[in-house]
Amino acid sequence: MSLSREAAITTARVLTEALPYIRKFTGRTLVVKFGGNAMEGPELKRSFARDIVLMKLVGINPVVVHGGGPQIGKLLAELGIESSFVDGMRVTDRRTMDVVEMVLGGTVNKEIVTLINHAGGKAVGLTGKDGGLLRARKLRIERRSPELAEPEIVDLGHVGEVERVDVEVIHMLTRSDFIPVIAPIGVDEEGNAYNINADLVAGKVAEALGAEKLLLLTNVAGLLDRDGRVLTGLSTAQVEALIADGTIQGGMLPKIRCALEAVRNGVRAAHIVDGRVDHAVLLEIFTDEGVGTLITDREA
Repeated sequence: MSLSREAAITTARVLTEALPYIRKFTGRTLVVKFGGNAMEGPELKRSFARDIVLMKLVGINPVVVHGGGPQIGKLLAELGIESSFVDGMRVTDRRTMDVVEMVLGGTVNKEIVTLINHAGGKAVGLTGKDGGLLRARKLRIERRSPELAEPEIVDLGHVGEVERVDVEVIHMLTRSDFIPVIAPIGVDEEGNAYNINADLVAGKVAEALGAEKLLLLTNVAGLLDRDGRVLTGLSTAQVEALIADGTIQGGMLPKIRCALEAVRNGVRAAHIVDGRVDHAVLLEIFTDEGVGTLITDREA
């Protein structure tokens, strides 16, 4: 009986702590990027789905953007199609693009939709092709070399960047109490499909929606200092300083730049969240401590 009472008291404390955050974010839009290692393991996936459903039930409008790099890589290997990367981006020829669309727009998207629906929500799966949601253009990378007078243009194939987001279909769904689940596949004016980095899509969707928050789930505890401690409550100026002094580097750089651009373009706050933690989304939004790094555009 004492254990049950202690559990009840703990639950009451959690709800009390969450109440002001629920009041603050009711009616607001939160864009959550779900991908990478956060998608690995059935319990983490179910935990994520329950978090999204609870957000909707308390009056928040969650919009999910997902990746699926590991799943794409696995299927390419099974089909005997080699993968190559340039600056962390998968070179995507026509055969690879077919697999990307199959995995992102099919397998992964439908799995997330099913998980959310099973948890009591009403999710609808989309790709950037649906309703003209994501207008894309081909991404070209320039590489400079002392030996060349002009930079070398690297062709990544069907890899794109977001040119425009048409939020009409998202608004239609959220107004009807549905939860949009978006696969990061864009289309250009000629109807060509492009594989787009999911973090970049999430950031652009958040900007277009004027979202309260952008949450990027990843497989690290957050933005770390040189001693391995999680940094949070950072301004954009502080983050730029961490980039300049080399504290932020490697694979974290694109994610951080995405967060910076989002908060500079109208998103109130961006969060780098440890997706390996059970109920990471709720802990970051509804508790004082959180489980990741918060970035805002305020002055330090």
